Amino acid sequence: MNDYPQLRFAVIGIDHRHIYDQVASLLAIGAQCVGYWTHDEVRTLDGFVKRFPEIPRVADRRQLLDDRSIQLIVSAAIPCQRAEVAIESMRHGKDVMVDKPGMTTLAQLNEVRRVQRETGRIFTVNFTERFEVRAVTVATELVRSGAIGKVLQTVGLGPHRLNRALRPPWFFDSRAYGGILADLASHQIDQFLHFADVKDATIVTSRVGNLGHPDDPGLEDFGEILLARGAASAYIRVDWFTPDGLDTWGDGRLTILGCDGYIELRKYIDICGRPGGDHLFVVNHEGSRYIDCSSAPLPYYTDLWRDVFDRTQSAMTHEHCFKVCELALEAQQQAERIAP
Repeated sequence: MNDYPQLRFAVIGIDHRHIYDQVASLLAIGAQCVGYWTHDEVRTLDGFVKRFPEIPRVADRRQLLDDRSIQLIVSAAIPCQRAEVAIESMRHGKDVMVDKPGMTTLAQLNEVRRVQRETGRIFTVNFTERFEVRAVTVATELVRSGAIGKVLQTVGLGPHRLNRALRPPWFFDSRAYGGILADLASHQIDQFLHFADVKDATIVTSRVGNLGHPDDPGLEDFGEILLARGAASAYIRVDWFTPDGLDTWGDGRLTILGCDGYIELRKYIDICGRPGGDHLFVVNHEGSRYIDCSSAPLPYYTDLWRDVFDRTQSAMTHEHCFKVCELALEAQQQAERIAP
């Protein structure tokens, strides 16, 4: 990024561990973190300080908001508080990157949309299952080059390990995290719109439930959605049932079906197969092959840096970002509740 001015950013809210990747990825491309604010001694604080001992903590977040040298605010606050952080930051002239979900209610979405239009600032949600997965970069290149023809369907699976002892109280309050579809399934909705190259979708059906954790009534541990747009469709399943025996937090997978072939991504692990993550398999009329994507680039952060100074939307358009949030929230709101 030598052709651009220094990107200076600050952190407001470190409640979710995704903040580690957000900060580390920005630092890795040469951005400078001016400081961070957190509301109290959150569980992620020790991990943040261990990873980033050089970043100073400030006592008042207004110190960061009022610093005119800071261009970008990054946040992984409690999900129900992220819209407030974004609105306050945009009104202080800052661009904003938040962890998913970007907000937890449709009212919050409408307010963030309104303030973004009024201020002209960038609001972006870091959908990590696309922007932090190198295999997705390669899959995008393959799909755009016509390797599997027109995309007909995506099947997105987002299993997660609960790690109950490590979770803060807000994790078990659906009002705080927004529900499993608003939260986790936003990833798979984003990927469907991206790979099918569509701007909207219809929610055919959605379901949520607590199927295996009766002692945590505020937790939704299973959710599924069926989306459609014209001939294209998506099946999405998210859950908190990854067993402890797996060597990673979840066996996240994405299958992209095209008229002339299909692609399967095994994002984080190839069980009983190749080591590491970012595995991609592509099958078309020419044959089948495996691609190791572990060295592919992750363009989201460098694109966002350019967007901040060029006032463009190359990392992700606002139209796409807000539509993903809207569909996730609507799927959550109208979901059928299923019982064990």
